[in-house]
Amino acid sequence: MTVLVTGASGFVGRALCRRALAVGLNVRAAMRNPREAVAHLAAIEVPSLDHQTDWAMALADCRAVVHTAARVHVMDEVAMNPLTEFRRVNVEGTLHLAHQAAAAGVRRFVFVSSIKVNGESTPAGDPFTANDTPAPHDAYGISKMEAELGLRQVAIDTGMEVAIVRPPLVYGPGVKANFASMMRVVQRGIPLPLGSITYNRRSFVALENLVDLLITCIDHPAAANQTFLVSDGEDLSTADLLRRLGRAQGTSARLFPVPPALLQVGANLLGKGAVAQRLLGNLQIDLSHTSNTLNWTPPLSVDEGLRRAVAGLTS
Repeated sequence: MTVLVTGASGFVGRALCRRALAVGLNVRAAMRNPREAVAHLAAIEVPSLDHQTDWAMALADCRAVVHTAARVHVMDEVAMNPLTEFRRVNVEGTLHLAHQAAAAGVRRFVFVSSIKVNGESTPAGDPFTANDTPAPHDAYGISKMEAELGLRQVAIDTGMEVAIVRPPLVYGPGVKANFASMMRVVQRGIPLPLGSITYNRRSFVALENLVDLLITCIDHPAAANQTFLVSDGEDLSTADLLRRLGRAQGTSARLFPVPPALLQVGANLLGKGAVAQRLLGNLQIDLSHTSNTLNWTPPLSVDEGLRRAVAGLTS
């Protein structure tokens, strides 16, 4: 089967292309710069993702699409209306691709969404499920929710099967942004005031585990028109995550205790309240629907996933 992977030069897209080739799929990569394609990959230049993109050449003879391309979080947002920009790419661009895919005879459309569709946090011991009422808080989450709703309608209107996957924070070789910064802090032995954050629980997903589920969703009969949450299957406190990152690097995380309430107050004063919430709060995912429907379990343990992420850390 020929599978089109969008966003093939991205963090998830590149890993997905490598794995798809390894399992014998005929992969066609859609990317802005085909020269960045992984070895032995048929790449097609797609310079933009919006309601005007012509996908005809990329979709020719494809049986499935895995759509990883998106406008993701922008650290230094300059758009006057971020939601408009997220909608232009993540909603209009996605649905435009889906309509063309259905017209081209694609049978399965796998969409990489986000756990942010569910929300930003969970009560302790009350994880998110695939059946929860969506409650996105930011423009990115709203755009992913709207794309999901549109894709479900495309499936109804055209008969093309849609599978939606909502990952939490993804880590692995080549990870950037906050997770990479956290690994470097631990690596350099910088003391962190997070030794008391042992009560919270957060779900993460190793890049290899996410890719494995996406490959499964390409042709598993039970994946049709389903929504799946994904994680490593083991939730960690912030302190536990840092300590296990240290072990993965052959060192020890230097943590000292500070009362969580004091950390939250300090973060609020510095305008970093949302960062503190992610460090102090819960975000748990219930894997039961994914596991039971697809007979799927994460192939990588948390510790192996962290070891691979650390091995891929660049300076």
